[in-house]
Amino acid sequence: MPILDQRSLDFWSHSPEQTVRFGARLGELLAPGDVLTLSGELGAGKTTFVSGLCRGWGSADQVTSPTFVLVNVYRRPDGQSLWHVDGYRLTTRAEAQTLGLDDLLAGQGVVVVEWPERFAGLLPGERLNLTLRWADHTRRGLRLDAAGPRYETLLSDFRLAAFGS
Repeated sequence: MPILDQRSLDFWSHSPEQTVRFGARLGELLAPGDVLTLSGELGAGKTTFVSGLCRGWGSADQVTSPTFVLVNVYRRPDGQSLWHVDGYRLTTRAEAQTLGLDDLLAGQGVVVVEWPERFAGLLPGERLNLTLRWADHTRRGLRLDAAGPRYETLLSDFRLAAFGS
């Protein structure tokens, strides 16, 4: 588990199940207003990670890729929402703006954005960025980069929960 610095962490997942577990560890730590971005090629494991994220966050909803619907919402029993936004099919900034991302970001839920580059200039600078890299049919590289004090703390807490150090 290479620790690059206090704002980044790079590690490997050796199975889809382990990717779900890493997601669950992070999901347990999320708070209303948190923003995460997920980058990586198709098949890199973004939806697999989000399924664990939702589980750890407390939602029993089944996670599906929002590629065709663009936005999925997952709920917890306490009424909190996690918004899962996918920009893969977007081609212009105007299309991205029509999703109502401003409203989601201003709300009290957690917002997870796949293909964040499609939302250039629309996302807050402070957030946790996750990049997934495909290595082979089971292994994925994961890199977390924290931008801002809240996300540096979140990354530190995740490092402790997932790796004990």
